[in-house]
Amino acid sequence: MKVLGIGNAIVDVICKIDDDFLSNNGLTKSTMKLVDENEFKKLLENLKIEKTISGGSVANSIVGLSQLGNEVGFIGKVNDDDLGRKYFEGLQKEKVKFHYKIKSEKIPTGTCLILITPDSERTMCTFLGTAGKISENDIDEEIVKKSEITFLEGYLWDKGGPQKAFNKAIICSKQSAISLSDLFCVERHKDYFLDLVQNKLNITFANEQEIMALIGTNNFKEAVSFAQKIKRLIVITRGEKGAVAIQNDEIVECDTKKNLSIVDLTGAGDLFAAGFLHGYVNKLTLKESLKKGTELSCKIIQQVGARF
Repeated sequence: MKVLGIGNAIVDVICKIDDDFLSNNGLTKSTMKLVDENEFKKLLENLKIEKTISGGSVANSIVGLSQLGNEVGFIGKVNDDDLGRKYFEGLQKEKVKFHYKIKSEKIPTGTCLILITPDSERTMCTFLGTAGKISENDIDEEIVKKSEITFLEGYLWDKGGPQKAFNKAIICSKQSAISLSDLFCVERHKDYFLDLVQNKLNITFANEQEIMALIGTNNFKEAVSFAQKIKRLIVITRGEKGAVAIQNDEIVECDTKKNLSIVDLTGAGDLFAAGFLHGYVNKLTLKESLKKGTELSCKIIQQVGARF
């Protein structure tokens, strides 16, 4: 395998809303909030569902890599329920090997409500369900060892089972990468993430907001200096400013495309990571990898949902 993804196996439920819905429900635009099953159902009560699709941040990246012709796999925890079986079928259809044995769980398959406002920003409310109960027992050591890169997501990390699953995967990996996922995740697990990025991971994907929060700065140049100092590959997306990859003393930048017809920003980071990793595992240069990531992210934001 080129890349093995380990992340939240989540079914995305996409709805269009106005800004009032966010303020009326105490939600902060462009962030992710964890909710329980009851809160999830209450939010969904008066909404019209635009689309339901198998999702999860790293899973979206893995599907993108598969569509580019790479042999890939995914580990994520689902229940043996209707959504869980649909999730498996969704990966199967995309030629992604699902390295998890579905079994009956006490908690249902996880779901993410993706709320799209008229400015195309997405705000997420996630009921993790059984996805958040992943443990080291769900990680097959031999499968991890057969992969060139193991790609983890910040959304998945939490103390207990998920932390042990992360650590086992990193120890067994030839190379490991992470997406910091969301500002919420960085602020919640800052010390742990900082240790991972500085000492354990080969590649870190972050947006400008996330990397600056991680190191406690408002100055982007300090984030670049941090990346150079730790001697690991840091890839940062900067919205309209494009993207930058920093490895040792090498700083490579790539502009984004202009005048795009943006419909939905969901999956922009996921597909950027897919494009970059495609370049990386196929021995393209950092510049070429950034270009591929930018190409995919620009394409995905011109449609609804995080998969082509």
